[in-house]
Amino acid sequence: MSPRISRRRALTAAAAAGLAIPTAAAQAQPAASERAAQPAPARGSGGRSMNVRFATYNASLNRATEGELLEDLATGEDVQIKAVAQVIQINNPDVLLINEFDHDAAHRGIDLFRRNYLEVGQNGRSPVHYPYAYTAPVNTGVPSGLDLNRDGTVGGPDDAWGFGEFPGQYGMVVLSRYPILTRQVRTFRDLRWASMPGNLIPESFYGSEIAPQLRLSSKSHWDVPVQVGSTTIHLLAAHPTPPSFDGPEDRNGRRNHDEIRLWADYLSPGKASRWIVDDAGTRGGLHPSESFVIAGDYNSDPKDGDSWPGAIDQLLTHPRVRDTKPASQGAVDAVQKQSGSNEDHQGDPRYDTADFSDVPSPGNLRVDYVLPSRDLQVVSSAVYWPAPGQPGSELTGEYPFPTSDHRLVRVDIQCRGL
Repeated sequence: MSPRISRRRALTAAAAAGLAIPTAAAQAQPAASERAAQPAPARGSGGRSMNVRFATYNASLNRATEGELLEDLATGEDVQIKAVAQVIQINNPDVLLINEFDHDAAHRGIDLFRRNYLEVGQNGRSPVHYPYAYTAPVNTGVPSGLDLNRDGTVGGPDDAWGFGEFPGQYGMVVLSRYPILTRQVRTFRDLRWASMPGNLIPESFYGSEIAPQLRLSSKSHWDVPVQVGSTTIHLLAAHPTPPSFDGPEDRNGRRNHDEIRLWADYLSPGKASRWIVDDAGTRGGLHPSESFVIAGDYNSDPKDGDSWPGAIDQLLTHPRVRDTKPASQGAVDAVQKQSGSNEDHQGDPRYDTADFSDVPSPGNLRVDYVLPSRDLQVVSSAVYWPAPGQPGSELTGEYPFPTSDHRLVRVDIQCRGL
């Protein structure tokens, strides 16, 4: 969710512009400040299998003004960022998508985060090293020049292509111990919503002039191939808009549904994905033979909340997708303690991944997902939400949250070594 909910509130120019680090041949290289660092040891070697941990974390590393996050990252002493880094060090993912990490054009934020926080042991934890990274521009805060909220004026966060106070607010970052094939990255930031057949655009709200110009993705959608041993796994990263903060036209609920549908269509062969065109002009979806992991904060719960009916089910029930239902005991304890709107929920609280306002709503929800393709062998999965009194529970406490109102979600996959 954006901070507006309680506190928390390839071969392409787009891909090239989005690299946080230089490229050589078909894979990303470490940033200059880290070229001497070595990747963490692989969890297997040779032709044997190895476990690879994929994770997503809406870390709430967004700030109210442009450049403020860079200032906090530069100090190495920001309390919230140190806590976020500790969560990452505890879970130790191999491939990690971070949502709500303010984007900067020079990509300084990624290097500062790695050098000053992740590579420094937090509260006795072992440092973690990610020699590969990817980021790119997003739609949040980018002025559209149009009156998108139909209030009679043009300008401000509601009239940006994606809600944001400045360009890049609530951006995304991929960190990896394995090579990112940057020249094969596909981005879908500019894809028009109207190009989706059977879309849910409320045309009567936007009007015939604005509707055709709307961008589908509120941030961006990325297909980021990662070379894991002898396997290429496509990390499908996104952060759809929250289905709220609108009116009876439900423009954000409709957009959230169709942002999720983009990946559902992307995974479907033939006509279903033919409408999809990436920012380089390449048409079509992901080949049926390719392995993938869908990751991100999708702002949609299968049972509760304000989502358009069936929004996240488009992925959870997709024939190519495996839902391992990561769970935690901490989520159950939180619901029992907080009560409020949680009492009316239909979903099993074990699967919740976010601790939202309980009075009046929406309560705690499952909105963060790591969904592997069915061809990948899953070893285990979990939501990092320790029960009260357990080690780490101080990092996932109640408002004001020491880290984020979201929890890290992880899935371990077995892959073949080289």
